[in-house]
Amino acid sequence: MAKRAAPEVNAGSMADIAFLLLIFFLVTTTIEKDKGLLRSLPPIDDTEVEPPIIKQKNLFTVLINRNNQLLVEDEQMELKDLRQAAIDFLDNGGGTNAAGESCDYCKGKRLEDSSDHPDKAIISMKHDRETSYEQYMDVQNELVAAYNVLREREATRLYKKYYPDADKVFTAMLEEKEKNQFNKDEKLNERIETIKKLFPMKLSEAEPDKN
Repeated sequence: MAKRAAPEVNAGSMADIAFLLLIFFLVTTTIEKDKGLLRSLPPIDDTEVEPPIIKQKNLFTVLINRNNQLLVEDEQMELKDLRQAAIDFLDNGGGTNAAGESCDYCKGKRLEDSSDHPDKAIISMKHDRETSYEQYMDVQNELVAAYNVLREREATRLYKKYYPDADKVFTAMLEEKEKNQFNKDEKLNERIETIKKLFPMKLSEAEPDKN
């Protein structure tokens, strides 16, 4: 009696199936992007030039200690009050810039013990190594928001006629630039730079102490 042949599995198409599965997972898998703060670092300066002397009144110090407490100008402050405090400092206009020009668009109280001009106003932020990342980000957001509030005010004053339906003119300008990034609009870029120069973002982050 003849022996029955053992059934065989046709593996000829297994490579094709594996390849199709690989393509499927590559197409459908979502890779989460890293989150963080977008910062443009200044170019390396090799010239030996002494840094300018900064008056204390032109420096707005923000410290986050290890307990996530906020110290602004050596006084404890709640996070909800930080944005307005930064706005008051940046918008003070109590003196002149390096060219001797006063800030005619500033609407602050022009106090003698606060910043002279937005060109000279610097916000210095420092955190402890044990500061939580969430608190660090919240403080960053409030400080950046202070600049954005002032830039929105000036964009509305200067360019509202070009964006009559926009609630936030500066945001609308940035969105228009992003939308037309491949079509260079020199006029739009010039207007955006004008607003940025009125309130230049000078946000300095000091290294945390090692101990």
